[in-house]
Amino acid sequence: MKAILAEYTVCNDPELAPEGAAMLAAIRESFERCGYEVVTPERPDFEGEIRRLAPGCDVGLVIAPDRLLFRYTQILEGLTHNVGCGSMNAAVCANKQRTAAILSRNGVAVPPDAGEGRRIVKPVTGCGAQGVRLTDEEPGAGEFAQAYVEGETLSVSLVGSRVTGNVCEYYSGNPPLLLAVNRQEIAVGDDGRVRYLGGETPVHPDREEEIVEVAVRAMNILGCQGYAGIDIIAGD
Repeated sequence: MKAILAEYTVCNDPELAPEGAAMLAAIRESFERCGYEVVTPERPDFEGEIRRLAPGCDVGLVIAPDRLLFRYTQILEGLTHNVGCGSMNAAVCANKQRTAAILSRNGVAVPPDAGEGRRIVKPVTGCGAQGVRLTDEEPGAGEFAQAYVEGETLSVSLVGSRVTGNVCEYYSGNPPLLLAVNRQEIAVGDDGRVRYLGGETPVHPDREEEIVEVAVRAMNILGCQGYAGIDIIAGD
């Protein structure tokens, strides 16, 4: 069996490349333990590399910044079996403001819109804490603001399934599979810039059952299938 792991940043984004390389190494090791031969893009022409490598693979996974996931996942889906989140879900979830609105309408607590004073300003589409800051400034073009919420910064790694839709042949309809709860190390600098410093996995925080339950609800509301990560702020 052969798998393509199409990681974007290693060849295309020097700022995010160290994190991308770490993710790629961990995922490659997991696939190899399962008996897969793993191939990865070798040149900056990311689309060309996917088109070159994916047809010869049994499965594939795109690892890329949110703003690019829809485009490259859609290409992969036409060439092999995508085991990551579907391209349509990637398109919805890449827009953080729209995702928050969908979750809120369906009863999942999200940070409220910013009021007076200091707030979190972030890009509508972004990753790796790039452009995120704690500030009293108004958001600029392509940004939005939310209230700052104190709490433990976590993420939940899940593999989801569904029973309807044109790719249901790949999925069992079983409940989402929990892979791990992860702690995210987040720091706020003197300039207000939010920085992602890495993470720890697996962890078992207080209220773990509640945290996983909320993550599964969010995944199902958004219709995610395949691998997905749900960020959680565990506050009061």
